[in-house]
Amino acid sequence: MNFGLILCDFTNSLLGNNLRLPKPSRVILAAQICMPAETQTGKPRIDLSRYQLTVDGQRVKLERQPMELLIFFAQRQGQLVSREEIVEKLWGKDVFVDVDRSINAAVRKIRSALKDDPSEPKFLETVVGKGYRLVGEVELVGASSPVVERLLGTEADVSLRRGLQYGLILAIVVAAMIGVGWAYWRWRSSMHSSTSGIHSIAVLPLANLSTDVSQDYFADGMTDELISDLAQISALRVISRTSVMKYRNASVSVPEIGKVLHVDAVVEGSVERSAGRVRVSAQLIQASTDTHLWAKSYERDLGDAIALQDEVARAIADEIRIKLLPTERVRLTTARTINPDAYDAYLRGLYHMNKRDNTDLEKSTAYFERAVGLDPDYALAYVGLADSYALRGSVMYMAMAPRDAMPKSKSAALRALQIDGNLGEAYATLAHVETFYDWDWGRSEEDFKRAIALKPNYALAHLWYAGLLTALGRHTESIAESNRGVELDPLSLVANTNLGLMLYFAGRNDDAIRQFHNLLELSPDFFVAHWGLGIAYEQKQMYGQAIVEFTKANNLSPGNSTMLESLGEAYALAGRRTEALQVLNQLTQLSRQEFVSPELLASLYVALRDKDHAFEFLEKAYDLRDNNLIFLKVDPALRTLQSDARFQGFLRRIGLSN
Repeated sequence: MNFGLILCDFTNSLLGNNLRLPKPSRVILAAQICMPAETQTGKPRIDLSRYQLTVDGQRVKLERQPMELLIFFAQRQGQLVSREEIVEKLWGKDVFVDVDRSINAAVRKIRSALKDDPSEPKFLETVVGKGYRLVGEVELVGASSPVVERLLGTEADVSLRRGLQYGLILAIVVAAMIGVGWAYWRWRSSMHSSTSGIHSIAVLPLANLSTDVSQDYFADGMTDELISDLAQISALRVISRTSVMKYRNASVSVPEIGKVLHVDAVVEGSVERSAGRVRVSAQLIQASTDTHLWAKSYERDLGDAIALQDEVARAIADEIRIKLLPTERVRLTTARTINPDAYDAYLRGLYHMNKRDNTDLEKSTAYFERAVGLDPDYALAYVGLADSYALRGSVMYMAMAPRDAMPKSKSAALRALQIDGNLGEAYATLAHVETFYDWDWGRSEEDFKRAIALKPNYALAHLWYAGLLTALGRHTESIAESNRGVELDPLSLVANTNLGLMLYFAGRNDDAIRQFHNLLELSPDFFVAHWGLGIAYEQKQMYGQAIVEFTKANNLSPGNSTMLESLGEAYALAGRRTEALQVLNQLTQLSRQEFVSPELLASLYVALRDKDHAFEFLEKAYDLRDNNLIFLKVDPALRTLQSDARFQGFLRRIGLSN
């Protein structure tokens, strides 16, 4: 006998005839008992317990606001829903945002998700001047979550509770009905118990609810700032921006994201700016089960945006029962009001800086300069300014000479700390300049430790600190910091490259090769991964394989002086001197058109066994404060120079002698 089928029939009869429940509530309860999870219908379906829309059996990603509106329409299936009712249900009576635009944007996203043509609607019909009517069936299944409860309405809740009371009486006769209540109780209890087990989190890119795509920078910036606030919490592991941005507009399930990023929960949400106000909606989702645990919306004046971000971060910390240290709670409750135009310029600066090319870096500097000009006490804008100068003066970009860029970076970082002495990012940038430009090893280590103490989840601080530790020959500590950087930013090409390089400098070439192969799995055409394989093969005297990898790196990044020098070096070590000299000639020609690191040329001369020219270019590197010189003591390519008194003199001048 199919007891489940009999129970299903009985439940439908009970709910349909004997109890005065509103139709949506009947659907919810019946579905829990009668509809197996794997059953597929052709119609759209919303699983309320998972807060998930499926169309033709395929999950369709829908942001919070459009999802809530679609649920509301489904509750009123076939009925006219006025725009006034939508405003009151989704925003409340006292609303300051441009609701008409928000409703229009949400309706467009619903139609896109359902593939519905507004001129010939199969699902959502516009009643001109009145509102909307859901003419097609959207099925609601699963127990209602706290996120959805307010959409059911007070009358529905009362009826639902009354119906459940009758149902429990009848359940004495039908024992299986007890299972419904028991399962619901277990589900409600799990909402609380599951949050206490969250120790790692990823903030997915906040959606831009504006119809203007040029406002994407604003949503991206708000995402960055929310991540930054949560990153201050020492008891929580927070995934960095680089990794989460890979999931912008991606059709990937939350459990998949959680598995890749190794997190217990994710935060999804949206941002909307209108008429000097900003509204942020956020929801917390348990990664392993795709269960929605909490959701809330916040709205403030644009000048109070930092306070809004802090409030969201505190709410998430409270919800997952993470204990904040007193200093962490203070930092999340002392936000100052900022000039709205300065805040806008700051977010634009972040947007361009994160693009990481010379043109955008220059734009980012201009925006940060504008931000501090409008609000001279805006500490984070000074941090952005410091970072933009540090990047422009690095060997990777060399958009500015280090002697021009690095002092400006240091000055901006010091000004940020003068305004707010608790900014971990400012200490990290200051320590970076002290390492790569000042060669002040003791001071830089102190400042890196301050940065990490203040902001333990700041991946870049760990990566930069690893570079310092490697320069000092402290390889075990360096690799530990690099691994921490990868934990915080697992999909970052920079973090994974850094780990491979620290393994290489430590002489762990087999481990470095494995790491660079892992990097190729993340990005098969990433030229740096092939370069990393090449330098590790070279140290194992596998010159043929090294040349193959360097050739691939050069083909993927034509004109890159580092890739070209490495190929020439491998030619020289393999005994192919003619080809090595051809590369040297190319680099010499290139140096007349753009910056070529003198340290690179010194390394090539070492491979060609020309020590005098090698030292000549090391002198030039020293005069230019070439970033590459910090690895002078540990660079395997320069090992044959170590017995020369001139080399020991260099180490003493840089402060790296034993």
